Amino acid sequence: MGALAALSLVAACSTVVPRGTVPAPVQREAPPPPPRVDPNRFTGVADTQRNRVALLVPLSGPNAGVGKSLANATQLAQLDTKAEQVRITTYDTAPGAAAAAQRALADGAQLILGPLLSEDVRAVAPIARAARVPVVTFSNDVGVAGQGVYVLGYAPQQSIERVVAYARSRGVANFGGLVPNALYGTRASTTFLRAVEAAGGRVVALQTYDRAPGALAAAVTRMAKDAPFDGVLIADGGSTAAAAVPLLRKTSPQARVLGTELWNSDPSIGGKPALNGAWFASVSDTLYRQYAARYRARFGTGPYRLSSLGYDSVLLTVRIARDWQVGTPFPEARLREQDGFSGIDGAFRFGRDGVAERSLEVQEIRGGATTTVSPAPSGFGK
Repeated sequence: MGALAALSLVAACSTVVPRGTVPAPVQREAPPPPPRVDPNRFTGVADTQRNRVALLVPLSGPNAGVGKSLANATQLAQLDTKAEQVRITTYDTAPGAAAAAQRALADGAQLILGPLLSEDVRAVAPIARAARVPVVTFSNDVGVAGQGVYVLGYAPQQSIERVVAYARSRGVANFGGLVPNALYGTRASTTFLRAVEAAGGRVVALQTYDRAPGALAAAVTRMAKDAPFDGVLIADGGSTAAAAVPLLRKTSPQARVLGTELWNSDPSIGGKPALNGAWFASVSDTLYRQYAARYRARFGTGPYRLSSLGYDSVLLTVRIARDWQVGTPFPEARLREQDGFSGIDGAFRFGRDGVAERSLEVQEIRGGATTTVSPAPSGFGK
């Protein structure tokens, strides 16, 4: 959406003054200062021609980097789609997500994209629900989904199910697991056990660890009595996984290391020699690389990996907005279309639980890079 620049021609008028006279100086009043405009407020200009959407992300504080990247991504998506029927206004959640939601609703927003953090979703959800405005959050916490809240973030459960199924298809039968003592680890453990059982494998060891020094090594030591394993899931970030692998190799030198979707958000994952040969499931990076190049060209810096969620949320909104009459509530039922949507991160659709079901690929870390070994399905069958 480009802005048209207007050129103005100023004509100068001269007055004939009798010779020998001096014209009186002209007293000019200083122009009034321009009114202060809050970029987070609707001005009302042409709003009746567009659907109002609010973007709730942190623009200040410790998460400002990813929040600004999400905001930039939505701007890029609007430019790419020439989505003139949708107006997206950004609100900073760092001072308070509930207050940001209240401002957005007061401004007439009929759809909320964001927030990013699960605790912010919990603050926003009842406010949006009372106004009957859906929330499409970038959080990956499936616990906040439902009753008008849709989780667009990458759910770890789906990643674990996909990589376990692939590993089983490649002959991995006896599984071990390392998970952190946290909510993420608790949910990962439950999913891991169910996924292995569904795939026809067997979990022979599952250990948890705290973030305290030496806790990871102690968990690997406890696993040793059940070694060797065919495969070991490490439900944590790439750095933690890389630290655990040398310890695992002492008792299970041939075990295939499995990771989660967290690895895809680590730009240095391919450069960790300990993880060479490891598998993890995540959204495809094929379109993301093209998006990242456009993002870098426009904003002069690389995007956060999660920013693609912001781009895809706009694609989703624009698609639905074709049939969304201005001034009417957002057609929430369209979010649950079984054919789903397509975006930078591939095909996705919201299930009855409000969580985005995604088509995931399996990647292998090989020679300092990641290589797709099992492509993601292109869509969903009916």
